[in-house]
Amino acid sequence: MSASFLKLEIEGHVAWLTLDRPEKLNAMGPEFWDGMGPTLASIDADPQVRVLVIRGAGRAFTAGLDLVRMLPRLPLDPTSTPDGAQKMSMHRMIRQMQAAITSVERCRVPVIAAIHGHCLGGGVDLATAADIRLCSADARFGVRETRLAMVADVGTLQRLPAIVGPGLARELVFTGRDLGAEEAARIGLVNRVLPDPGALFEAAASLAAEIAAQPPLAVQGAKAVLIEARRHEIDRSLEYVATWNAAHLVTHDLAQAIASFGSDEPPGFEGR
Repeated sequence: MSASFLKLEIEGHVAWLTLDRPEKLNAMGPEFWDGMGPTLASIDADPQVRVLVIRGAGRAFTAGLDLVRMLPRLPLDPTSTPDGAQKMSMHRMIRQMQAAITSVERCRVPVIAAIHGHCLGGGVDLATAADIRLCSADARFGVRETRLAMVADVGTLQRLPAIVGPGLARELVFTGRDLGAEEAARIGLVNRVLPDPGALFEAAASLAAEIAAQPPLAVQGAKAVLIEARRHEIDRSLEYVATWNAAHLVTHDLAQAIASFGSDEPPGFEGR
């Protein structure tokens, strides 16, 4: 598969970034994590772009991390205790993945996430880094990392509480449960729900056009100030979770989760 997984199109003052791996529900493999930073940098460098819309091709926004394709990159051997070099490698990889998501939040222009179908795991990281979220009625959200015996480490824990409130964020993270479009709207995770993906993309285009028609420097300045209000808090927390997972991610529970991945047999978590 080529880097065309990230399909960028510019229409007037609006950039459309499509996650384009529909046969795998746009699962986030190496091409996503390597490509997001450079892609967002190219958008930042284009003075004609005033708004960015991120969407998924096919039946979903994204099913989240492509665990199968990313495992070779991650020093995860649950059968052994990682040494110092492996922990440093893990920390470095987590920080690189965090940077891919943070590039969305720190983008010069407002970012709209147009979400349909699955938005799971890393998809929630991506969606919460956007400025505005819209979804269609078929959308499903879930912080799935908990179910995989992982601490979500690329942005959800830092951004979700400010969007839905700390109590609801904790419930969603601690249970790993999914929620549908109407609940997502009710708790403020999305601004509104559209009947279907077609209506969703039309609404995203209309909102993007409305934003793009405003004085661009004022809009971009307002975004910069809004981001700055929490930037240092987010940066500190991202570093903390990277350090935590580098030290504690490799567990027996993780081995159980990986072994049961794609199986109907539930893993037996033992807390070790």
